[in-house]
Amino acid sequence: MLLMSSDVRDAEENILQLKFEMHCLLSVTYHVLLAFTVDVFLLATHGIAGKMKIVEAPNTFGVNNNFLSQGSRLQAKVLPSPVSGPSHLFHLAGRCFSLTQSVYRYELCPFHNLTQHEQSFRWNAYSGILGIWHEWEMANNTFTGMWMRDGDTCGTRNREAKVLLACSSQTKLAQVSEPSTCVYSLTFETPLVCHPHSLLVYPTLSEKLQKEWDEAEQARYEGLVTEQGYNNLVRDVFEDAGLLKSQNAARKPARVEAEVETHNSLQKCNEDFRKQREEIARLRALLTHHNIAFDAQPDETKGAKTTAEAQRLRGDVGLLEIAEQDAA
Repeated sequence: MLLMSSDVRDAEENILQLKFEMHCLLSVTYHVLLAFTVDVFLLATHGIAGKMKIVEAPNTFGVNNNFLSQGSRLQAKVLPSPVSGPSHLFHLAGRCFSLTQSVYRYELCPFHNLTQHEQSFRWNAYSGILGIWHEWEMANNTFTGMWMRDGDTCGTRNREAKVLLACSSQTKLAQVSEPSTCVYSLTFETPLVCHPHSLLVYPTLSEKLQKEWDEAEQARYEGLVTEQGYNNLVRDVFEDAGLLKSQNAARKPARVEAEVETHNSLQKCNEDFRKQREEIARLRALLTHHNIAFDAQPDETKGAKTTAEAQRLRGDVGLLEIAEQDAA
């Protein structure tokens, strides 16, 4: 009986020990699971918060930023025109100036482009190109504005903007408005245009182009060309100076280049012929104005070439020499 009592006590002690160990194990397991659950919850919370974060608008110089993914870059339709105009404004090239109005941030990069970025929490907030540096606007021998064209598509047209230059003690983008749909107006202030002669066109031209402009002005003064003819001559001067985009640089789709090549050549030929006729008319009028005689119709007998000479010019030298030897 004593042996059985001792065995019972040992069994009861073993059972108590097992219960204690199981309680400790469960306690440790509980705390481990609790810590793991908290970690998972925090990780999931931070992960969700990261996905919901609004990405800031790309800080782009112009339209391409190598630090952005390809899908996030703004794609320009054309390349900017070369830097032109007053030389003291050239150092603005490569710099950008920002202005935030309402929910939009505008970024102007003179001689490069103009972009707009919507500062909102909308999933499809607009960020795009309002214009690429194109050409100057001029009137009365004065630069009156910079045109940014070929921006993002807006309905049936492309966005464009005109930048007005104003005198100020500091250089900044001061104001942006949209006077008509998809056409923007900007005021860019800078001390670089405060001098009365800072925006004159004539001093920016080479001596050759200045002479051509002088001749056009003289011809208009003497009535040798029409107002339209004068405007065409002056535009040619401005295009040669790089102040205006050439009108002949038509932007055609690549698939129709072969079809329009002949048309472009014919159009250029007609344009050159028209200019030659205007120049002949101008010169004849100038001679008449100064009472200088000239042959209205070329004398067909003057400088007329014999048949042999004419054929020599066409390359029939060998046959003519044989014929002349036979005749002799």
